[in-house]
Amino acid sequence: MPIPPPVYVDTPEQLSELCAKLTNVSWIVLDTEFLREKTYFPKFCLLQIAANDIVACVDPLALESLNPLFEIIFNPRITKVFHSGRQDLEIIFNLYGKLPGPVFDTQIAAPLLGLGEQISYAGLVAELLGINLTKSHSRTDWTRRPLSPEQIRYAADDVIYLEKAYLFMLPRLEKLRRLSWLEGDFQELLDPSNYENPPELAWQRIGGVHQLKSKPLSIVQTLAAWREQTARSQDLPRGWVLKDDALLDLARQQPANIDELKLVRGIDERVVKRHGAIICRMIQEALGRTPQALEQKSRSGKKSVEQEAVLDLLMAVVRLRAAQNTINSSILASRKDLEQLFDGDPFARLLHGWRKTMVGEELSAVLRGEVALSITDGRLSIEKHA
Repeated sequence: MPIPPPVYVDTPEQLSELCAKLTNVSWIVLDTEFLREKTYFPKFCLLQIAANDIVACVDPLALESLNPLFEIIFNPRITKVFHSGRQDLEIIFNLYGKLPGPVFDTQIAAPLLGLGEQISYAGLVAELLGINLTKSHSRTDWTRRPLSPEQIRYAADDVIYLEKAYLFMLPRLEKLRRLSWLEGDFQELLDPSNYENPPELAWQRIGGVHQLKSKPLSIVQTLAAWREQTARSQDLPRGWVLKDDALLDLARQQPANIDELKLVRGIDERVVKRHGAIICRMIQEALGRTPQALEQKSRSGKKSVEQEAVLDLLMAVVRLRAAQNTINSSILASRKDLEQLFDGDPFARLLHGWRKTMVGEELSAVLRGEVALSITDGRLSIEKHA
C-alpha cells in the first residue's frame, strides 16, 4: 500500500482536524523527538502519530496546548503503540502527571516472536519488513525551526513503519496465544515510580555509593537530594550542578568551610561561588544524621557441586521450553537469571513478565520439588507430582 505523506501540524486548526480523524481509532502509534543535553527535563520537540491511513508530525513548540490531542491519547479504549517507549512515556508523564494505558511496546514483544532482546527500531523494521531505514537525520537538533521536508519525513518514518511492524506482530502473537503473556511487562511501563525520580532516592543512581558507610554515605544522600531539587527547579542537567565524582569526593573529604571546599578535586570556582555556602552547611548537617540503610543485594557466592548440578537441571528446562517456543534460550534465561531465582531474589527476572509465564513458574515448581523430570526414549519430560 502507498504510504501517505505526513501532515505537519503546527496550528490549532490543524490540530482540531487531526483530533477529529483520530476519534474512532482503536490504536495509535506514537514516537517523540526531544533533547535533554542542556536541561533536566527532556525538551519535547515533536510528536509523531500514525493510525490507519493517518500520519502526522505535531509541533509542541508551535502549539500553545496539545490537550485536545492528549484527551484522545489518554482514552483507555485506544492502545498506544511504542518501540522502547520509556522515554516517550516519561515526556507524557512530565507533561500530565499520568500515563496513557493501555500500551504495546514492540521492543518488549519482539523476543516472543524469536527476535533479539532490546532490538533497535531499525533492527525490528529490517527483520520484520525487510526495510533498511536511513540514519541521515539521527543527529538533528529538533529544537530548531523550520524543519525541512526531509527532517519531517525522517521523523514520520518512526511511526509509519512501527505501525506496520505492530500489525505484523499482533496476529502472530495472538495465534501463538502469547499476547496475554505481555500484560505484566506492559503494565510495568505504566508504573509512575519509573518516572518520578524522588530527590530522597537520587543517591541510589550514583555509581560507587554502595562502598560508602556511615558519615560519607549520609553526606552523599544529603547532597544528592539537594542536587536533584536544584537541577529540577533550574531545569539543568544534574552534572551541571555537581558531578558525581565531585559529590563522592565531598563525602570523603568533608570540607567544613569554603577554603577547604576549594581544595576538593572537581569543584570548580563556579560551583564554589554559586553553591559553596549551602554545600558546606549541608555537609555539617549530614554528619549528625543517620544515613538511609543500603539495600542489601543478594550475592550468589560460589556454588557447591550439588548447587551447580541444580542450576544445570534448571538450564535443561529452559532449553527445552525455549526450543518448544522457538525462542533463543539465552534470551529466555541466562545462567545469572537462574542463580537469582535459585537464591530467592524477589527481583529475579524469571519471576516477572512473560518469562514467568513461559518458564519461571515451572522452574520455581522444580525448586520446590513439585515437578519430576525424567527421560523417555531419549527425550526429557517434565511432569507434576501426582
